[in-house]
Amino acid sequence: MLTFGGAWSNHIYATAAAAKYFGFNSIGIIRGEKHTPLNATLSFAEKGGMKLHYISRTEYRQKNESHYLQTLKQQFGDVYILPEGGSNTLGLQGCEEIIDEISNEIKQPFDIICCASGTGATLAGLIATLKSEQFAIGFSALKDGAFLSKDIESFLQNKKMAAISTAKNWRIEDNYHFGGYAKINDDLIHFMQQFQLSYDFSLDAVYTGKMFYGLFDLIKKKTFKPNSTIVAIHSGGLQGNKGFNL
Repeated sequence: MLTFGGAWSNHIYATAAAAKYFGFNSIGIIRGEKHTPLNATLSFAEKGGMKLHYISRTEYRQKNESHYLQTLKQQFGDVYILPEGGSNTLGLQGCEEIIDEISNEIKQPFDIICCASGTGATLAGLIATLKSEQFAIGFSALKDGAFLSKDIESFLQNKKMAAISTAKNWRIEDNYHFGGYAKINDDLIHFMQQFQLSYDFSLDAVYTGKMFYGLFDLIKKKTFKPNSTIVAIHSGGLQGNKGFNL
């Protein structure tokens, strides 16, 4: 299996772990130059058997173009190519199971569900199974994350779910990226530290820390109706904190 990701990609981390567990080979196409020592994410992937191949950011932008994918197949042989973030039809199907799993766990209806968004695949899977009275918010981990809305609509239309897409019972919240992907500041670190002390629950600086910061800020601003039940998904990524000495 060959897939794509940045230096802090949870998807690269998870794919390497799955490949090792299930006994297949994996290749990670990594955006940007190699830096040593490797960070916690890439170190884990490499130790787990994933072959890391670094490409320029310019070349990385071609990751969804058919001619470039064909070049990769010629270079690496008979590989199954999984898009960045696992964002294909099968990936969305997996994410569609999240709401049923959560509903069975909390055993009560909810009004709003939130997740951190990188490629938008998780959010698209959630949207696909929302009830009409429910709403989903994806907190972008990237600067200028508004483009995610187009990507999510494309995911949904590819699944022939245009009616859900146009219903707009979801949105991207792109005001809490803290300067961009893997960018942090003292406010975010302080929030994460206080969150840990208050709830004995760790967040990561790349994804979930930004989501919970944004969610708490929106609650403070009385964005939601009184007595709303809000579900926030912790999507992992704690290994990334080692790169920030957190």
